[in-house]
Order: sequence, then C-alpha cells, then structure tokens
Amino acid sequence: MTPPHAKTWSQRGRTPVVRVRGRSRRRISIAALTCYKPGHRSRLIYRPRRDDDRRDGRKSFSWRDYRDLLSAAHQQLGGPILLVWDNLNVHKASGLREFAEARDWLTIYYPPPYAPDLNPVEGIWSLLRRGWLSNVAFSTPEHLDQRIRRGLRHIQYRSHLIDGCLNETGLTIRPA
Repeated sequence: MTPPHAKTWSQRGRTPVVRVRGRSRRRISIAALTCYKPGHRSRLIYRPRRDDDRRDGRKSFSWRDYRDLLSAAHQQLGGPILLVWDNLNVHKASGLREFAEARDWLTIYYPPPYAPDLNPVEGIWSLLRRGWLSNVAFSTPEHLDQRIRRGLRHIQYRSHLIDGCLNETGLTIRPA
C-alpha cells in the first residue's frame, strides 16, 4: 500500500506532500500473461490475488494458482500455448512441471536467469505503476485493488499498448 513516487506539478516552493500510514503487511499479487498471435489482436490475461491477512496464509501465488491461470488462458485462447516464463521459483515447482508435461497444448521456455528486458509483462507493470498507481495514497486495500483492476482493464482493451511492450523487448513473433 506504499504509493509509488512520480513527478507532479505544484507552486514553486510548495512541495506536495502525500501522507500515508506506516507500511502494511497486506499485499496484492498479480499474475499476468501477454498473449500474441500473428494476425490476431494481442491479449492480456491477468489474475489479482489479495493476501488473506492471516499470519500462516500464503501471501503470493502458488503453483496451483498459476495452473488455474494457464487453464483459463487455454480456454480463452482456444489453442496451444508457448509460454516464455521468468525463473521465479514457483514457476519451476514440480507440480507445475508435471502439469505442463501432461498437457500437449503447453510448452514452456525459460529465458536467461535475470532478463527482465526480455519480458513484455515488465512493460505492463511499468505502465501500471507510472499511470494508475502513481501519486495516489491508497486509503484501503480495496482502493488499491480497484485502481489496479481499472488500470489493467484499460491496458487490456488497448492492444497497441500490449504490442508496445513486446516491441520494447526487441523480440518478434513469427508464424510457425
């Protein structure tokens, strides 16, 4: 809930101050897939997950959450998925690996260990942070959740933004 910083305008000598309460243990995690297919509109599929606020509860996505996201993406896209995934430890979990091996429609590739410049989803996070989340003091977790969903929905319906995130990586999509 700590707001990202961005530049803003104010009168000379009057720096705008946004007061926020101390750091919160609550968090919202988001998993997103940018989907590209030659001759088709680019797509963004995402799932937010709020911390359940229990000390023993999971704060981020489990491999089962990613499995469910991939199954939903397969249903929405209606075809095989070639997934380029970063090296997050949950992405390499044994349960998820077994799930992928059992599905002929899913192929997973991993880029070099730390290569955010090859990941189009990093561009999505940048658009979200610099746009809908900048210079906002979130009063409640629901307020943060609402802004995140609004920003992602805005990006989701503008395929040129999703295409721009791919172009920034320098990667290209070619028909097989």
